[in-house]
Amino acid sequence: MLNYSLKQMGAALRAKEISSVELTRLYLERIAAHNPVYNAYITTDEKTSLEQACLADEMLAKGEAQPLTGIPIAQKDIFCAKGWRTTCGSRMLSDFIAPYDAHVIEQFNKAGAINLGKTNMDEFAMGSSNETSYFGSVRNPWDQERVPGGSSGGAAAAVAARLCAAATGTDTGGSIRQPAALCGISGIKPTYGTVSRYGMIAFASSLDQAGPMARSAEDCALLLNLMTGFDERDSTSLQREKEDYARDLDQPLKGLRIGLPKEFFAEGLSSDVASRVEEALSEYRKLGAVTVDISLPNSRLAVPVYYVLAPAEASSNLSRYDGVRYGYRAPEYADLSEMYEQSRSQGFGAEVKRRIMIGTYVLSHGYYDAYYLQAQKIRRLIAQDFAEAFKSCDVIMGPTSPSTSFRLGEKGDDPVQMYLSDIYTIAVNLAGLPGMSIPCGFGANNMPAGLQIIGNYFDEARMLNVAHQYQLATDWHSRSPV
Repeated sequence: MLNYSLKQMGAALRAKEISSVELTRLYLERIAAHNPVYNAYITTDEKTSLEQACLADEMLAKGEAQPLTGIPIAQKDIFCAKGWRTTCGSRMLSDFIAPYDAHVIEQFNKAGAINLGKTNMDEFAMGSSNETSYFGSVRNPWDQERVPGGSSGGAAAAVAARLCAAATGTDTGGSIRQPAALCGISGIKPTYGTVSRYGMIAFASSLDQAGPMARSAEDCALLLNLMTGFDERDSTSLQREKEDYARDLDQPLKGLRIGLPKEFFAEGLSSDVASRVEEALSEYRKLGAVTVDISLPNSRLAVPVYYVLAPAEASSNLSRYDGVRYGYRAPEYADLSEMYEQSRSQGFGAEVKRRIMIGTYVLSHGYYDAYYLQAQKIRRLIAQDFAEAFKSCDVIMGPTSPSTSFRLGEKGDDPVQMYLSDIYTIAVNLAGLPGMSIPCGFGANNMPAGLQIIGNYFDEARMLNVAHQYQLATDWHSRSPV
């Protein structure tokens, strides 16, 4: 049952081969046994999860089940869930109980899915290794001495270790795709604005986007069907008709044009990952696709542009955590000014403080024009590069991460090397495009490697079709570390 797809799991529930309560209890028992090792979850609530499972069983008995009714899903701890501790991986929110549900949580609740718990993450989604969490590092199920990637590393580890059927994540610069690649699962970042950010604790508002993480592209399609949709409470939510992202999964790939950016296959890409990506491209050619050489000339500037814009937005978004209304408050202080200073100094971790300081600097008088405005101009050029590239191809492919998973602590003293972990994913967020990562084999130390697929705006259905057809021809997505 643990290796069932979401479709198979749903069918088993509807056929009464297993009840939602039994399935939920199975996962809760696995979490109790294995989470002390992987540290994938921050919070679980057995009573609430089983109560939801009972309601799901009632829906199933009445014949009112939807595709995900009764299926246990893990939620990244960046989504507010009413009555649940919602920490965003930070001491600042370590005792915060959300008073309302995020839009994404509402959608899962309406569908009768089960909230198994809140998964560990880099603090305020700032990190590429899940080592900045106040609640400790998450460990990769394929090798417990290595990172799972970040910031959605807890979700990725939980899916890989079979501690949930699927999970939600968020992607600001690669935080769904990179941990999906490092943990050997599938994950998709949809077009910006297709999933509401209401109730999703903000890091960089013009970049953050929620998406699903699961074992296969087919599973991701079912999750995305549920997560997307217009929400008037989010000013960036797009008014579009709901669509079925699974509609084209079985379409053949004959004639598909795959763009290969020369910038993605240059210096910095490890040989083992390059080999796995080339093997995946060879498989696509067998499936009838053709490859086209393209260029994304401004993608080399994506990392510096991101680390101007994202910290600037973070500086603004995190100013609300002042120790006054909610969140951590320092136990000792002499006056109001010191309360602010001590609460923020003690409540935020080192990486968050680093980015707040960078963001405040680039937004300050005298530097706004020199840094922030210039970065916005280059962001537009990056988007234009993609628009030009899609004139000659249908999807773009390349590596998700420049290497397989690295050891815990290996890059902790070198922030620049850590930031370069997202070198192939950041440009997609800057342009607002959809992108996904799927497993394409194993590299050094028998660790998973990921293939990135980038689509044009609102082309998620085609991306999922491209991924699904590859997964029908290979079995990398079905490999398990447990």
